[in-house]
Amino acid sequence: MGILGKIFTWWDGATIGTSLYSWRKGKSVGQDDAGNSYYESADGKRRWVIYNGANDASRVSPDWHGWLHGTHDGNPESYLPPVRGFEAPAIPNLTGTDNAYRPSGAIERGGRRARATGDYEAWSPDAS
Repeated sequence: MGILGKIFTWWDGATIGTSLYSWRKGKSVGQDDAGNSYYESADGKRRWVIYNGANDASRVSPDWHGWLHGTHDGNPESYLPPVRGFEAPAIPNLTGTDNAYRPSGAIERGGRRARATGDYEAWSPDAS
């Protein structure tokens, strides 16, 4: 992306203003597995993230989400237990992508759903 794109766009990475503010006034706190960088102001009142790629809040891991919103004070690595083997990694919101969930009746999968199996009974206001 060219310099004009960096000045005027916000949806694909940090703008020049955010980058300069982070460099001048921000203190780097850490980085998550996705490569997102987290910053805090010198007085500790502001916290923000600079995304590695597209700006999508669902790409922030739950650990860092708690830190961003002031639920936790320290770096998530300092107070969280180690990841257990059965825990799945956090995934971003896949809505609108090719990997989005589409049930069998979805238009993208042909628009045909399975026929009713007989366990459905229509409600009638007259039936008592």
